[in-house]
Order: sequence, then C-alpha cells, then structure tokens
Amino acid sequence: MRLLTMTLGVPLVLACGFAAPALAQSGRPPALLIHGNYCGPGNNAPLPPIDALDAACARHDACTPRGGMATPACNARLQREAELISRDPRQPEDIRDAAGFVAFAAGMMPSRQVAQAPVQDVPAQAAPWSRPVQAAPWARPVGHAALPPASADEDDE
Repeated sequence: MRLLTMTLGVPLVLACGFAAPALAQSGRPPALLIHGNYCGPGNNAPLPPIDALDAACARHDACTPRGGMATPACNARLQREAELISRDPRQPEDIRDAAGFVAFAAGMMPSRQVAQAPVQDVPAQAAPWSRPVQAAPWARPVGHAALPPASADEDDE
C-alpha cells in the first residue's frame, strides 16, 4: 500500500503543480486526476476514456451533477466496477493498483440522498397491523416463570 501511495501520490502532486498555471488561463476549474481523463476530481471532457477504469470513472462523472455530489448508488457502481478491474488478471498491474485505490476511494466518497416520495399518514384504526400483538404462550423466554398479576389489595397493605 505504501508503494501504491508513493506511486500515485508523487505524480498527483506534480500534476497539480504543473497544471495549475495552465488551468488558471483556461478558465476551467483544475482537474486533480489520478488516472486517465476522468478518475479524480474534475475531468478532461470531451476527451475519451483511455481504458476500462477511466470509462468507469467517466460513468461516475456522468451520474454526478456538475458541482454536486453523486448518489450512493452512483458511488457504489464505481466501487463495484473498480473492484472488478482491480481483480482482472488481464489488466496491467499498475491499472489494477489504480483500480484498487479508486474502489477504496469510491467507498469513502460522500453522497447525497435522493428525495423519496412523501409517506401518507394512515389513521391507526385503519391499519390492522397497528394493533398491539399478544405474545403467544410458547413465545415466552425459557426459564422465566410468569408472575401472577398484582391485585389491588396488595398495594394497599
């Protein structure tokens, strides 16, 4: 893992340092890419993805609103696709390592919850499942004797 961090960390820092002046002139926000044209904050659209991992990142970017956060389902899809690439023996080792890092990062990404339809209030009388349920005698815990109900006379003593 340390090797992976050094392998990805140094190029990332260098890329940010060298790209900042050029991006400042272009008017686009800086893309802090860790792989290809789409993996990392920002992207190099409209350039095409360079491989399967970059294509997975491009799909993630497509389901993320501009300047917003992706849904949990969008992040989960990126994580799943990157994990599959990280285990694919046909992929070069550096791509598998990068995919493992992307899968880990996708699992840690914050996400926005999608609004759900409002739930209608149903009166308690109309819902038969809302009535209290009596426990069956055979469902009582084993080893506990049932205590007799307290009578009103015992409280007065």
